[in-house]
Amino acid sequence: MPKKILIVGAGFFGAVCARELTDAGFECLVIERRDHIGGNCYTVFNPEAACHCHVYGPHIFHTDKEEVWNYICGFADFNHFVNRPKVFYRGNLYSFPINLFTLYQLFGVRTPGEGQAYLEKVRWPIQDPKNLEEWCLSQIGKEVYEIFIEGYTRKQWNRHPKELPVGIIKRLPIRLTFDDNYYGHQYQGIPIGGYTALFEKILKGIAVEPGVDFLQDREYWMKNRLLIIYTGALDEFFSYNLGPLEYRTLRFETELLPVADFQGNAVINFTEDSVPFTRIVEHKHFDLSFQEPETVITREYPNNWVPGDPPYYPVNTAESQERLEKYQILAGTEVPRVIFGGRLGAYRYFDMDQVIEAALKTSKIIIQANT
Repeated sequence: MPKKILIVGAGFFGAVCARELTDAGFECLVIERRDHIGGNCYTVFNPEAACHCHVYGPHIFHTDKEEVWNYICGFADFNHFVNRPKVFYRGNLYSFPINLFTLYQLFGVRTPGEGQAYLEKVRWPIQDPKNLEEWCLSQIGKEVYEIFIEGYTRKQWNRHPKELPVGIIKRLPIRLTFDDNYYGHQYQGIPIGGYTALFEKILKGIAVEPGVDFLQDREYWMKNRLLIIYTGALDEFFSYNLGPLEYRTLRFETELLPVADFQGNAVINFTEDSVPFTRIVEHKHFDLSFQEPETVITREYPNNWVPGDPPYYPVNTAESQERLEKYQILAGTEVPRVIFGGRLGAYRYFDMDQVIEAALKTSKIIIQANT
């Protein structure tokens, strides 16, 4: 008789585990609190604009991991979209991420040597940066930091950059070439037909029950299951017994506009404090589809999180990390049949390829341990 596994959450971690374990002969049931699959990657087709809208913010697939790329391409064809965001600050548009053209727009430097010389002149002599602000000042100086980082960071995290760890910003590239490809990874794109269709293929033939909250009837769902794979928030699983971890949530304001192209780009960041949203996303640019005379845009507003709100971004403060370690000990001692995974289960900011890689490894371990 197949061994029964319950998977809580139909995002990438849960869906990939479900696929791999089902193919290995396990009996998997996926339950999902929301009324749809795909987690935060969920897309909906808008016929007026003829594009797929990224309901919970833009998701651009990118990776240097050939194994992960080959795996995900087994479920979808990808277009050649490359993320080249722009920054709007006090009436001006700038190339982003920070590159040689950005420095040319600001200071007139035209060569890598001139760019390097300028940065060396404006960098602050901070040998061991202790926080996000110090790291930025040590790399790009005060003016570039204020235009591109300070206001955006305060809005995104509701904290001054002095209060945030260096790790949050180190993923942001700073280039002395004219390369404005945000990610710079070998494999990039958006699934043709949207992410929801991709998830439908991953979960084909697997029992999925949307609109079901595991935590509302935990005892029922725990019965008769070899294993539970849980991709919800770790602290919520334990009813916040040790106090909540810290997150940021988002509010999305979406409009259908009677123009073929609103801003000429998929993503424009608004980095000054006085603008309440962090970015405007124009969805048809992800699909590379411009045939319709209307377009859909979304303004993204970060908000303070309270229990009950969707948790989008873990806030990795020292206090939260200390509390996380206690929850992880609790998970290992009290619920050994539960595996926690994904961004919320691990309380870590993962890119999609990292989640898929982790799900493949987790599935392999489960298969080896039970066959």
